[in-house]
Amino acid sequence: MQFDPKRRDIITLLGSAVAWPIAGRAQQPRARTIGYLGATTAAAERSRTGAFVQRLAELGWTEGHSVATEYRWARTERFSEIAAALVQLRVDVIVATSIAATIACKQATAVIPIVFPLAGDPLGTGLVASLSRPGGNITGLSNQAADLAGKRLEILRQLSPGLHQLAILANAEYAGRKSEIADIQIAAHTLGLDIAAYDIRPAEDIAPVFDTMRKNGVEAVYIVGDTLMNGNRDRISTLAINARLPTMCVAREYIEAGGLISYGANIPHLFGRAAELVDKILRGAKPGDIPVEQPTKFELCINLKTAKALKLPVPDKLLALADEVIE
Repeated sequence: MQFDPKRRDIITLLGSAVAWPIAGRAQQPRARTIGYLGATTAAAERSRTGAFVQRLAELGWTEGHSVATEYRWARTERFSEIAAALVQLRVDVIVATSIAATIACKQATAVIPIVFPLAGDPLGTGLVASLSRPGGNITGLSNQAADLAGKRLEILRQLSPGLHQLAILANAEYAGRKSEIADIQIAAHTLGLDIAAYDIRPAEDIAPVFDTMRKNGVEAVYIVGDTLMNGNRDRISTLAINARLPTMCVAREYIEAGGLISYGANIPHLFGRAAELVDKILRGAKPGDIPVEQPTKFELCINLKTAKALKLPVPDKLLALADEVIE
């Protein structure tokens, strides 16, 4: 059979047409993968995740193009299982949104970088060896600052000048519980407040604990924020209003759910900063060399609707200082 030179040209041309896209794809940078272990539900952490994704995009990491995020949402008892699964996926970095989730990821890998967007006491809970040089494969941000408990109690005193009996509501399993309660106790002693800590474990404990606090003459409640509290913030706010108890909370989200007042770090801002740490790591920085950051942006939020339900007047001075007032 005689070979047609024109047929050879056509074959060559088709081969080139196939080769060009392959060569073009080979020149594209590899999309990176982020493992995201959320400590409650997607709905509960919507504002936090949104701030993280938005900042990543501003830094050039577009979902579905230069980066793909593997989202996982779970309760504490499944953290170890999910952390192991993310390691099996060989993600480039893991974002763990609570102390317990970060501990689970730390136990699952000593190689894959881990970033925590907020932790009450990263040093005391053993997440890092040092705030300035975390070491290992972990870094992140703390949502605590010096004398934060004292400032919260001073604000609570402005709202309720006759306050004497204060309850601390905390998750008994929260890793940062001990250090946070110690800070509150020191601040309460300075202000002459009598305090008692009330622990919960499953969410089912919350309602009975409020009954007990009311019977014991508690006049206000300091909510120690963690995964369990954040996931049940609507229930806690409703029970507090029904018990006629003012609540001091750690973040805006609790006030949006009906809590009375909050003072603390701007949580979405911390998640935006966490995206910046992820960006550094994806570009080659070692997490152990990146210092753990302290919060720099704080906000005071007041729910006037809740104050009215509690028949509690809010001083004009406090309203003037508020970053957000919900009416």
